[in-house]
Amino acid sequence: MKSPFDSAAISARAEVAVAVALEVGREAARFRSDSNPGTLAVENKGLQDFVTIADRRAEQAIRDGLISPFPDDMFMGEESGGRSGATGTWVVDPIDGTTNYIRGFRYWAVSIAFVVGDKIEIGVVYDAAEDKVFHAVRGGGAFKDGLPIHAAATVDPANALVILGHSRRTSFDDHLALSRRLHERGMDYRRTGAAAIDLIRIAEGAADLYYERHLNAWDMLAGALIAQEAGATVAMPPLDRLLAAGGPVIAHAPGLASEFAFILENEGLSLAG
Repeated sequence: MKSPFDSAAISARAEVAVAVALEVGREAARFRSDSNPGTLAVENKGLQDFVTIADRRAEQAIRDGLISPFPDDMFMGEESGGRSGATGTWVVDPIDGTTNYIRGFRYWAVSIAFVVGDKIEIGVVYDAAEDKVFHAVRGGGAFKDGLPIHAAATVDPANALVILGHSRRTSFDDHLALSRRLHERGMDYRRTGAAAIDLIRIAEGAADLYYERHLNAWDMLAGALIAQEAGATVAMPPLDRLLAAGGPVIAHAPGLASEFAFILENEGLSLAG
């Protein structure tokens, strides 16, 4: 399907999304630094799955910032829901890594993606740890505060740093088995709790693999586009499937493709296009 948006319309949206992510991210960081955990009004959505007043305020601010200049766009947020549409949809996680945010561990992000049809057109991630914004427009490269970034050139697994996410929707035994397999190949690994940040670490070459067996669309779409535009190899299910039910994602340095091919095969994934 031909996109109803020309390059100028996409560029205009990307510029607004970068400004909104920076403003909302900084406000969320100020709110957290001025608060104690008891004033965050934490609600438990499930085991280790939380939402705070900051999430809801941030999502409303993002919605207002994006829909005011582009009133015909659709909006899908983690907290308020919504649906995708043919006119183009913003897919937003106002605070990815809420548990980290609550505890004062600054490994959290604001994640904003714009999708049209079966393509991610824009990805924007505010990195709270560095107070910087990463962004990409499909076909235009990836940037960190406006400067180009690139995936790592790593080819030796013994030099690789990998990040493994884990969802309680999936098998912990499988997670441990994968950790062991990568460890035995000489790789070092981390688990951080914020998928959007993990994906931009792949994009900027700070890590060589990010993989998680199940994420929601708002967790991954922006970071996946940024990683892909930075030259990383990215694989995930088709966009319509992700929007409906979530799924796995893998992003890695291109020189390690042979090391991680078994993950794509196990998940039945094809490379993102």
